[in-house]
Amino acid sequence: MSIHDLPTDLEQAPAEDERGKLTVRREASATRRRKRLSDLPGWLLAGSTVVLLLAVWEAIVSALDISEILLPAPTRIVQGLIDGFGSGSFGHHTLVTLQEIIYGFGIAVVVGMLIAIVISSSRLAEKTLLPIIVVLQTVPKVALAPLFLVWFGFGMESKILATALIAFFPILVNSTLGFNSASNDQINMMKSFGATRRQVLTRLRLPSAVPSIVAGLDVAVVLSVIGAVVAEFVGSQAGLGYLILSSNTSLDVATMFAVLVILSAIGLVLHYAVVLIGRRLTFWSEENRARNVTP
Repeated sequence: MSIHDLPTDLEQAPAEDERGKLTVRREASATRRRKRLSDLPGWLLAGSTVVLLLAVWEAIVSALDISEILLPAPTRIVQGLIDGFGSGSFGHHTLVTLQEIIYGFGIAVVVGMLIAIVISSSRLAEKTLLPIIVVLQTVPKVALAPLFLVWFGFGMESKILATALIAFFPILVNSTLGFNSASNDQINMMKSFGATRRQVLTRLRLPSAVPSIVAGLDVAVVLSVIGAVVAEFVGSQAGLGYLILSSNTSLDVATMFAVLVILSAIGLVLHYAVVLIGRRLTFWSEENRARNVTP
């Protein structure tokens, strides 16, 4: 570098320094914006996204003049919901499906928990029952629904059984893992103090299993909604699945979308109900303590 080039380099240095500072400020500003967005409540972010998608949907349907048979506008779906609940049709079919979901889920919880306790408590029971359960798990549940219709008829019983079968396996698997999560050292320590098998189960295994059980319940309750609707598809005289099939026959796509909205709402409510119960039951866990700490 010559002496003649020195002033030019000195003049460029402040300019490059200013550009570097400007880049840093921009990155810091972008980071603060992302931080503010991430600090917003989840329901607000999700709700805003849904509203935006619905607005885009409405605009596309209106701009392209899409037939209602192919894709109804969101406003038409809302009108279908109002008309359906106003006439009482949606209320009746929703109640039928809700009963199938709740009864089927309840049966799955009781049976799944009991079998999980037996399997985790007895090596002989594990060797005997586990292969049978694995075989049943590999069978497509939809393929069993027609058999349930033959055995139990078109009433609610066949739908409840199909729902229970679909929800059963996540509860069983997660509960078994949870009951087996207690370490042998903890179990042996309790036994050394004279604890019975029942006391080990209720005071050690069950509390250790609660997080896994709740995770299984969360999966199972959503599958219960799917199971009830699939069973109604196979054969039913009432329910939201039946309503979808009848609307499909008459090409009433708006009603079909309205029923899907109802099913989504049911699944969402049941999911958050399980999450809330899980937080109450696992208040002692580090994750929930961190969630409940106010900044």
